[in-house]
Amino acid sequence: MDFDLSEDQRLLKDSLTRLLNDRYDFERRKTYMSHPQGWSSEQWGRYAQMGLLALPFAESDGGLGGGAVETLIVMEAFGRVLALEPFLSTVVLCGGLLRLGGSPHQRTRLIPALAEGRLLLAFAQAEKQSRYDLGDVSTTALRKRDGWVLRGEKRYVLHGNSADQLIVSARVDGDRRDRTGIGLFIVDSGSPGLSRRGYRVQDGLRAAEITLNDVHIGADALIGEPGQALPLVERVVDSAIAALCAEAVGDVDRLFSSFAAPRRRYACQGRRSPQHGDVRGHDV
Repeated sequence: MDFDLSEDQRLLKDSLTRLLNDRYDFERRKTYMSHPQGWSSEQWGRYAQMGLLALPFAESDGGLGGGAVETLIVMEAFGRVLALEPFLSTVVLCGGLLRLGGSPHQRTRLIPALAEGRLLLAFAQAEKQSRYDLGDVSTTALRKRDGWVLRGEKRYVLHGNSADQLIVSARVDGDRRDRTGIGLFIVDSGSPGLSRRGYRVQDGLRAAEITLNDVHIGADALIGEPGQALPLVERVVDSAIAALCAEAVGDVDRLFSSFAAPRRRYACQGRRSPQHGDVRGHDV
């Protein structure tokens, strides 16, 4: 099995590394963090121009037809600079739900805007009692003649403070921990009855708590079949975990490089490193 990157994948990696090296030093990251949404809209526009936001989507949906490897390349590069922009929430999580579960109409309406950087999405899944159980959903979706009514609260919604639309998991039937009975719904963040409280998490990213108080949405807001969403959620969350692992690889690689470079320099000179002690005779 060949694990080498293709020519196009190497070009993607090199181009993104150059962009981030030029535009994402530590001081700039602090500036981006101070923006109202907690990240740089200018950088987001550059990602769109590079095609990063279109990478995982089919060409027929307005994407570039990339796969998991391309997504992991991007996430590893983002990890090296601790990028703040909502790539994971918009492209990997919500984009994955649309790509794998959305109707042709939903994909046609949303994916081109997402790929062009004009649409921000956030996945409202977790609740105060759910912890790591993706099937623990108490938010409800009541069917009405012309659509659905959503009631409940969502916690820890990554980039939910700045999202234009949310993809919300809600129970259409069954008990709170049943694997069946969960639906996914596309909800405009400005819908009457929806409120959100944004906050900053420990690593500088932004999240939000979402309250849904009788939020009315149309029938076309449902993704897939009602009550059958959990397998889709699990599949997309698995992809997001892999993306986070790639991000961690980039973060650790940058940390190791910052630590190892001075040790090698002092070891070559046979001197003691003022920060790291005596490095003579030690592997680095």
